[in-house]
Amino acid sequence: MTDTSWQPSASIEALHLRGALLADIRRFFAEREVLEVEVPVLSRRATSDPHIDSITALCNGDTAYLATSPEFGLKRLLAAGIGDCYYLGKAFREGEAGGRHNPEFTMLEWYRCGWDDRRLMIEVGELLSRVLQISQVQSLSYRELFLRELQLDPHTASEQELHDCTAREVELSFVPANRDECLDLLMSHRLEPAMGDGITLLYDFPASQAALAKVQEDATGTPVARRFEAYVGGLELANGYWELTDAEEQLRRFQADHRYRGMHKLHVYPFEERLVAALEVGMPECAGVAMGIDRLLMLAGGYASIGEVIAFPIGRA
Repeated sequence: MTDTSWQPSASIEALHLRGALLADIRRFFAEREVLEVEVPVLSRRATSDPHIDSITALCNGDTAYLATSPEFGLKRLLAAGIGDCYYLGKAFREGEAGGRHNPEFTMLEWYRCGWDDRRLMIEVGELLSRVLQISQVQSLSYRELFLRELQLDPHTASEQELHDCTAREVELSFVPANRDECLDLLMSHRLEPAMGDGITLLYDFPASQAALAKVQEDATGTPVARRFEAYVGGLELANGYWELTDAEEQLRRFQADHRYRGMHKLHVYPFEERLVAALEVGMPECAGVAMGIDRLLMLAGGYASIGEVIAFPIGRA
């Protein structure tokens, strides 16, 4: 039998769509005078995020890591004075393969100086509306979505209430470890499917899910993470922050991630202390967002799996 594994898994039509989409994204930012930049995809530093693993490489005899996102490099450029900028290229994550994931994928990430998360959220909606030809856009808070669908306030509900709601709404063979795991399960299994077909911009996440975003009190006095996520038809496409600029707090969060990874017997990578140094010098107030381009292509072309929009996914790479 002739070996056909040399062939791309994506159709030629899908690859033409990819080229057109990338060109349109670049036009979008050129019209807004946002500079395209390059940052390394190979580094001796790695992610500290407990939920993401880096792919290890060997470089000149030393351990190096493929970038899980361009974030650290972009923020170092921001601290150096580059101004509004974006990266459109490859990123890599260990263990991510399936219908919506590939270890090597295309990411768009951009930063707007002087903006907060709400203003950037509007621009994300504009980009998605443009490339997907969707006019229906809804913006709502994390609290509003939970109250609308589950009659539950995710910020004030007790851990027992969250466990009871999760057991009622989600079929599970295990007991969630904590409130954030309950919230994540409710989001992925119950709330994302209820978002509808249009663009949903979800903001003001629980403070415990701040990652690298600022934490501030909302109108009710509740501390919330100033971050947002963008969904289309319940599929998550983008994750944005009003960026943390406090060097001491950034270091504390890196160290907390390391403690978590150690406690849960996860690999502890060398974290990007040069980002802390950049924040000490002074990164401008800004908002940033990362978007998965392969998933965007799936939606744009009506494809069911990521292998239909990537020429050579990991099974053929």
